[in-house]
Amino acid sequence: MRRREFIALLGGVAAAWPVAGRAQAALPVIGFLNTASPEAFAHLVDAFRRGLNKTGYVDGENVIIEYRWARGHYDQVPELAGQLVERGVNVLAAFSPPAALAAKAATASIPIVIVSGDDPVKLGLIASLNRPSGNVTGIYVLGTEAIKKRLQLFKDAFPEQHAAFGFWDFDAAATWRIAADAAPSLGIALAGVEVRDAPYDYERGLLQVEPESRGALFMPNSAVFVRDAKRLVAFALHHRMVSSFDAQPLYVDAGGLMSYGADLTAAGRRAAEFADRIARGAKPSDLPIEQSTRFTLRINLKTAKTLGVTFAPTFLATADEVIE
Repeated sequence: MRRREFIALLGGVAAAWPVAGRAQAALPVIGFLNTASPEAFAHLVDAFRRGLNKTGYVDGENVIIEYRWARGHYDQVPELAGQLVERGVNVLAAFSPPAALAAKAATASIPIVIVSGDDPVKLGLIASLNRPSGNVTGIYVLGTEAIKKRLQLFKDAFPEQHAAFGFWDFDAAATWRIAADAAPSLGIALAGVEVRDAPYDYERGLLQVEPESRGALFMPNSAVFVRDAKRLVAFALHHRMVSSFDAQPLYVDAGGLMSYGADLTAAGRRAAEFADRIARGAKPSDLPIEQSTRFTLRINLKTAKTLGVTFAPTFLATADEVIE
């Protein structure tokens, strides 16, 4: 029943599409907009697709997923959002705050499902979490809250560490401000270096940091930093820094020491379920924004041994995953 309803509800625009694309245009289209790269977010794409599969939709069979990736180039995001609107997508899934803002600016009529680490109310995307209004709904992964908890975990892991630094950019500005404001109460002097040009010279940025802060790297999350995950991890290892990253699997898998944040795989699956509910007639304005309830702490013990770092057994016991 869901499959028939989806096609009946979302497939009505097919007749208006060009004849050259008619074979594919007979299927409803979901736009997928992300500021990072498909390589870095393969787990999120997989989660979104599996969420759609669970509700009866298979990409290429009864639905088309149209992808747009900015690969860390924020200036391209509005144009990519416009392309999806011109494509006539029936639902636009926007993963990241810049993607959500670009989608909102591009259309007031196409339903938008967001996955955002920043508060969507403060971003101006919605009126309130419980009653979003307009054409936006989705998942708030509590990035600003998670980074405060991550800072506390960082202090718990390294109680003698009183100074650290991190890089931040446009995408990470909100979460970095939260971390910088919270750090003094934990006895941490947190220095920040803004990233503007690409590719960024992290070695040059390190020279802007006082020597006492160079032993610990505390990173907010952004599309640029996900793209540069391997570079950032190699940078930290080269300088023998302890490091703390967002919960993107790529960081710790590449050799980052520890990570904490919302479970984006769960958020990806839930975003697909939101798309399904819209397909069955729900209005985005009637679907309250959901807040993440699943968070993951990962520790790379191989990196810890390389750095000569020892975690307390009680701290290790709190980890959701330990990489040996």
